[in-house]
Formats: sequence, C-alpha cells, structure tokens
Amino acid sequence: MEFDKDLRSIQEVRDLLTQARRAQNALAGMSQEDLDRITAAISAAGAEHAARLAAMAAEETGFGKKEDKEIKNRFAAVTLYEAIRDQKTHGILHEDRAHRTVDIGVPVGVVAGLVPSTNPTSTVIYKAMICLKAGNPIVFSPHPSAAGCILETVRVIAQAAERAGAPTGSISCIATPTMEATSALMKHPATRLILATGGAAMVRAAYSSGTPAIGVGAGNGPAYIHHTADVELAVKRILDSKTFDNGTICASEQSIIMEKRMEGAVKAALRTQGAYLLDEEETRQLSRFILRSNGTMNPAIVGKSVETVAQLAGLTRVPPSARVLVAQETGVGKGHPYSSEKLGLILACYVEPDEDAVLRRCMEILEWEGAGHTFAIHTQDESVAKRFAAAVPASRVLVNTPASLGGIGATTCLFPALTLGCGAVGGSSSSNNIGPLDLINIKRVAWGVKELEQLRGQAAAGSPYSVDDSLLDRLVEQIMGRLK
Repeated sequence: MEFDKDLRSIQEVRDLLTQARRAQNALAGMSQEDLDRITAAISAAGAEHAARLAAMAAEETGFGKKEDKEIKNRFAAVTLYEAIRDQKTHGILHEDRAHRTVDIGVPVGVVAGLVPSTNPTSTVIYKAMICLKAGNPIVFSPHPSAAGCILETVRVIAQAAERAGAPTGSISCIATPTMEATSALMKHPATRLILATGGAAMVRAAYSSGTPAIGVGAGNGPAYIHHTADVELAVKRILDSKTFDNGTICASEQSIIMEKRMEGAVKAALRTQGAYLLDEEETRQLSRFILRSNGTMNPAIVGKSVETVAQLAGLTRVPPSARVLVAQETGVGKGHPYSSEKLGLILACYVEPDEDAVLRRCMEILEWEGAGHTFAIHTQDESVAKRFAAAVPASRVLVNTPASLGGIGATTCLFPALTLGCGAVGGSSSSNNIGPLDLINIKRVAWGVKELEQLRGQAAAGSPYSVDDSLLDRLVEQIMGRLK
C-alpha cells in the first residue's frame, strides 16, 4: 500500500523519534568527557565542510552570498565550539559546601530543531552542537526550500558525531518535509523541547504546540547615529552589517535614525560608501514589493542583490555599484512597509528633530515589530548608550558595532549563537543568545540545615520570620493617612 506524501512524512517523524529516544537513553549515561568528544567532532566536521555546504545553501535557496555563508558556518563550527568547549553541562555543575547544596545538570531530552532557509547549514551545525554538548538528541525539520543542503549538513555532522561515540539517531532530519510532519514532530510526546528558528507563523505554532519551546521573534532593529558618533565609521559598520550575506541575519539593521542636525553628514557618508538614496517616486515604487498582501515579508526581496531588487521594482537609475537601497520614511506601522523587517538590502531612514524624538521613534519601531530583539547605537557618549539601553524594548543593545555580527556574538563578547531570544516582551521564553545551558535542567540537592524548633525559636525571638506589632501599626497608620 502506497501512502501519500503527508502520511509518509508523519511516519518518518515517528521513526526518527523512536531512534532519538533510544539515543537519549544512551546519551544520559555518558560522561561530560564523552559529550565533549562528540561536540569536538561536530565542530571539526562543520569547519572542514564549511565552504562546500555554504555553496550548496546559496545555490539551493538563492539567498545571500556563499562566501558569507561560509563565514557563518565557521562561526557556528569554530567560534561557538571555543565558547562552549569548557562548559560543564552534565553531572555535578556546582557544589556549595557552606550552604550544603549541589547543582546537577541533566539533559532536557529529545529536541526538535526547526531550520530556516536564510541560515540553513550554519543553523544545523549550531543547534546540533549545543544539543549534543548538553546531552540531547535533535531531530531537524528543514525548510522545504533548503532541504537539500540541510540534509547534507545533517549527514556530515551525524557521521562525525557517531564516529566519536554518539549513538545512532542522535542527529537526524526529516527527509520529506511537510507542514504535517513538522506539526507531528512538535506535538509528539517524545519531543521535550522545540528550538524554533524561522518565520513568525512557525514560531507561533511551536509555542502553541503544547511542547516547551525556545522561539525567536522577528528582528527589526533600528540603528541610531548620535551626534557624537564617528559618522563615517558608523555608516561603514551599518553597511558592512546590512550587506553581510545580503542582510539575512535577523539582527541586521532595518532602519537608520538620526537627529535633523546629522542628516547632511549621514546621508553624505551613505552616498560616499555606496548606498543609493531613493527619491520619492522610487520609494513608492519599491514599497509595493516589500510586503505581501497579508502583511508578511515578500520572499522575493530576501537575501537578494540590489540589482535583483531594483529590477523587481522597476528602478532604472540604480547604479551597478549600489550596495544598499535607502528610503526616507516618516511613519511606523500599517501603510509604512519600510518600518517592518526587511531581510534584504533595503534600509529605512528616519530624521527626527531631537534626541527625545529619536528615542520615541526607536521604541515605536520595536513595538511595531521586533520587540525584544536588537537595537544598535553609534555614540561616544556612554551615558546616552545607557539611557537608550534602559528604555528600548530590546534584549541586545549593541554599541559601535555592526548589528548583524554583534548580535550573534561575532564582533562583541556576547555568547555566540544563531538563535537570539527576544524575552517576554517579544513573545519568547528567553532573552538569551541560546546555548547549551539553556538546554539542560538543573537538579538542586539541598541538605537540611535547620530543624522546626529552630524556626519556632527564631520567630519567638523576633527574627525576620516574625512581625513587630508596633511596626505593623505604624505602617497601617501611614497607609490610611495617604488614602485620606
């Protein structure tokens, strides 16, 4: 009997999860040294095949640049490995002899890893490494438009992991990707945690699946160029960031914001460094292609060259040397497509009368889309950076650095990661750059240090466990006085 594609994919998920559960039992009995050896093998295989896998990803998806995808693969394979190599994730993590407590790390169990088409191969390397370091098997659900390069990456690193002692089924991938298969993977009782990286609809599905999830929201980070900034250097960093892999990293800048007094200097620097500033008519033309009719990002602009985007919109005056398209914007929200996330070579430009207006605009943009994700500021005034950091709804505030690379921890000392939590304000369960320590549970062992009689004695002696009646009376009087 021949099953249709959906049924075959669901059965495949069940088979992969059966293998993964067996692998979990074996991984749970391994030592920290065993897990470290497996993690090192994944790192070595990812680095060895970084260029080949990057070329496959660029060719299959049509997104980004193969040379930048190679950098992302090496970042996941090498930079991440160096950060987690000496982390303790398994067994006794900490012992406090003075307070008689012990913390013990245990794996969360089978992880479902959703993989986007924008960063397919690097995401596989990254998620496999943090999962195996924590002692968890992972079953990947690939984006259909990147299934080939994702499956090949899984094959490469799974073989390396198994040669280093990982049980079969520790790293696997759905070969027939369907929405039904992904849903079955997320909702199956064997799946203990979902690592969701992808579009907003997929992340919402992960959180509504009934399985604990770590998901990431949209990035829509504004970049503020303060009047104390080195304007040429700030613009260089922003353009370096936005053009890296054609803007496919979600932490990349989506808008530049400045005070009116900085407009001339910033726009001059943009032109000098290869940005093309659209006029009013060109801005209207391109605006029709940024979002689809349902308000979501148009995949036709994602990760594409300026030339491709210009041809799509019928922009005939854009020079071949243009690196980024910049459009003047005055509003935020529905009817203002430049105020939304654009994972391509398009930037919005806002000019505000003063610093307070800049702050309001940055908050408005993030609250419209990108809450909890990333904000960038270029300034030599540390107090201004701290003021904005305290106010904006962002989990990563990046100062004087390319946001796409700073957010993932490549040009900053943030934890190196390709899943960037957005915190509660962004609908995410974590605000961390996600790593192995987010993928373990911690048992806490505590010895008794007091007896009930001691607690009663402390209360009778007026310890913090008892309440002073006279103090309580004074507090009541103060409250009643304020109410009057």
